[in-house]
Amino acid sequence: MLEDTKHILSDLIGFPTISADSNLDMIAYLASRLEDCGATVEIMVDDSGKKANLFATLGPEVDGGIVLSGHSDVVPVTDQNWATDPFVMDERDGRLYGRGTCDMKGFIAATIAMAPTFAERINDTPVHFAFTYDEEAGCIGARHLVEVLKQRNLNPKLAIIGEPTSMRIIEGHKGCHEYSTRFQGLEGHGSAPDLGVNAVEYAARYVSRLLELKAKLTTMAPASSRFDPQWTTVNVGAINGGSVHNVIAPKAQVDWEMRPVQDSDVRFVKDALRVFCEDELLPAMRKVCPEASIETEVVGEVAGLIPEDTNAARDLLIELSGANGADLVPFGTEAGLFQSMGMDVVVCGPGSIEQAHKADEFVSLDQLKASLRLLEMLSTRHAQN
Repeated sequence: MLEDTKHILSDLIGFPTISADSNLDMIAYLASRLEDCGATVEIMVDDSGKKANLFATLGPEVDGGIVLSGHSDVVPVTDQNWATDPFVMDERDGRLYGRGTCDMKGFIAATIAMAPTFAERINDTPVHFAFTYDEEAGCIGARHLVEVLKQRNLNPKLAIIGEPTSMRIIEGHKGCHEYSTRFQGLEGHGSAPDLGVNAVEYAARYVSRLLELKAKLTTMAPASSRFDPQWTTVNVGAINGGSVHNVIAPKAQVDWEMRPVQDSDVRFVKDALRVFCEDELLPAMRKVCPEASIETEVVGEVAGLIPEDTNAARDLLIELSGANGADLVPFGTEAGLFQSMGMDVVVCGPGSIEQAHKADEFVSLDQLKASLRLLEMLSTRHAQN
């Protein structure tokens, strides 16, 4: 089974499914593999026609059963110093290197390798495979998929999201809210700053306010928070604007995110930024240029995975793996979207988040073996239900 998984993973790495590009070839490949196992497969194409989710079912299309889910997209390799071609899998020293090996094509490969086994052991309870697009860009594909499943009133019972957790069972994580804030000012000559509105300067002031809020949030963590770090975090990912030294920049953009541990922190940050813009930044900008503006685009607001006292998916994986319990993580996944459908959800997959998004990303063979063992036990237990 490991050799099959390695072969499939090599194929998957060969599809350069960076979020900005199409994932259709990879989805077609996965669809073909699952159809060969007798699965009912549906490809859900987005409005652009360049991205798609895949939802496949082994067994009857009825309520209940389990969802095995992963995202097909990967982050860019631009400006990263890779030792080998990131889109050609390379095996060295018990590790498989390549973009997406751990985040999260390793898990997808393991589920596809195990699909024939699930098909042989299937009973009256279905096994679903859900592979999504644009997780790295705000969980756009998963939101699309969940809406379709809700409309069809299809209600799986359990879900395993195979993000890289080093095979730890994760029962909770923070939300992930991503934004792009755009500043429209007024172009002018650098020698006459009072006649223009420098969007870059106002973007810098906005970032300064974000950093103040970031520091404040460290003091607002709930006493019961089990997260590490315990508080809501803020990150400024990119600042873009301007062109040359002597031109007042008319446009700028700040890309930022927060990962909330509680909804009240989201309101705190949004309210503080709204007041700052309305009371300070915009009046100053519009004193010179009435058309000046600050607009924030919501790239994605993905709910966290809420730890629940009752979680059948957690309890099942603890029983099968012999783990002592379940943990929480600070990074976000699509799990909260599946939880919003009423499923019991856990995050558990091969590889470490420490390797994700970096040059020379890898998953170890030991981690893939552990994933396959868990899926094998899951298939056996599923056949008994």
